[in-house]
This record gives sequence, structure tokens and C-alpha cells, in this order.
Amino acid sequence: MATTRIGLDRLPAIARTAVEQHTGPLLTVAEVTEGFNSEIAARVASATGTWHIKGLRTDHPRVWTQRREAEIAPFLDGAAPVLRWHVETAGWDLLGFEALDGHHADYSPGSPDLPEVAALLRHLGGIPCPGIELLRAEQRLEHYANTLDDLRFFAGDHLLHTDLNHTNVLVDSHAPQGDRARLVDWAWATQGAAWLDAGYWVIWLIASGHTPAAAERWATEVPAWHTAPVEGITAFAAANRLLWDKISAGDPVPWTLRLATAASTWHEHRLDM
Repeated sequence: MATTRIGLDRLPAIARTAVEQHTGPLLTVAEVTEGFNSEIAARVASATGTWHIKGLRTDHPRVWTQRREAEIAPFLDGAAPVLRWHVETAGWDLLGFEALDGHHADYSPGSPDLPEVAALLRHLGGIPCPGIELLRAEQRLEHYANTLDDLRFFAGDHLLHTDLNHTNVLVDSHAPQGDRARLVDWAWATQGAAWLDAGYWVIWLIASGHTPAAAERWATEVPAWHTAPVEGITAFAAANRLLWDKISAGDPVPWTLRLATAASTWHEHRLDM
């Protein structure tokens, strides 16, 4: 479920002062509407720079997502915006990222963003998994796999993002070709099989209008996809079908229903192969 968004001006004065110790006095504040996890989300500018701020109350049940992002940020090596500062004070946990220019990725067939997302996933595949505590893919999917034996396909020692929602990919069309895309929102960073992020992308591509076969062709642009066992891909499609069925049943809004349909379509395609 989405978290209720509030304006930066509603922060306690102590928290706002702590932010301005890093930014200087704020000149402009533009609240951000995209995203589901943050109570505070804003692009701010001062005389010294521009930042994207996101935050949650320290007693919020998902405040762990803030701390996960702070932990993972130093290891992301150009795959994500740089974390400039982390403030925890006056009951708030606040992250200050470099503010990226660009647009949310367009996943529709024929989009010029698709090669950039593939390049981003190739880059991510070369980043070593950091030695910090992360969620594990096989644990996250254990309640959705058809059999416990299927979980072996999802286990691995690679760093994964796992939430390839197009709004989590920012594309700067003015950057050098092949280095235009960045992944934001690393709350669900996970350790698992190298090919899984390409698999998560397949579901979003189908939801954006691709046939399953066309979506899988884009996945082949990611080298790790070629390491995936055929039966492992089918098991992953099956697990995500059950996952999105559960999500959409609990929150039947258009985007969850669209993802549930996409995951089902992919699984049926795998079964017909």
C-alpha cells in the first residue's frame, strides 16, 4: 500500500535545520508525486546544489527501507544516484541523493529507452554483491514457488534490484548513449541468481505492451539471462504469477491488475513452450 505523502514544510524545525546543514538554505522545493514508500519526497535546490530528498518517520513500519538504501548506496558504482547525506533526527530518517535529470523509462515497444535499460542491467550485473545483510531471493519467493525445489533456481550471490517498475528507472537523454539510465529506490535490494533482474524486467515489459517472446528477447540483451536454466525461468514466472495474484487481490487497482495479467500471460507462454 502507498504511504501518505506530506510536504517538506511539515518536518519539525530541528529536522529541517539538520537538512539545511548539508544543503544550505533551501531556495526551491518541488514535491514529487511518484513512488509508494516515502512520506517525504521532494526535489530541492539551494545556492550550493540540487538534491532529491526522501524520508520516513523513525517509527514508521517501513523505515528499514531507508536504512537499507543508505547501506547499499556506497556500493552501486554508477548504477544509481549518489547518496550525499543521511540524517536521522527529531523522529525522522531522511536521505539526500544527487538530483538526476531525465525522465522515467518508457518500456513500450520500440522505445529508445529499452537499449539503455538493457545497458543498465548489464552494468549492474558487473557490480559485486556487497558484504552487508540483504534479503535473499529464495526467501522472498518461498511462499510463491510451486515447489520448494524450485527455490534453488533463485538462489545466488549477485546483487539485484528486483523492482523494475519503469518509474524506478531514470533516463537522461543528454548523457552518452549506453550510459543514460539509473536505478532508484533500492529498498528491496536482494542477493540472488544473476538473471533475476532481467526476469523482473520481462514482467514489466509485457505489462507495457510487449508479447512474452519479445520481452524475453530484450532479456537476452543481459548476459546473465543466458545462465538461467529453462526450467528455472518457468519456475520464476510461476512464482511471480502467484505473487501478483496475491498483490492484486489485496489492492485491486489498475497497475496491480495490469501486472497480474502480465505475470499470468508470461507463465502461460512458458508452459506452452
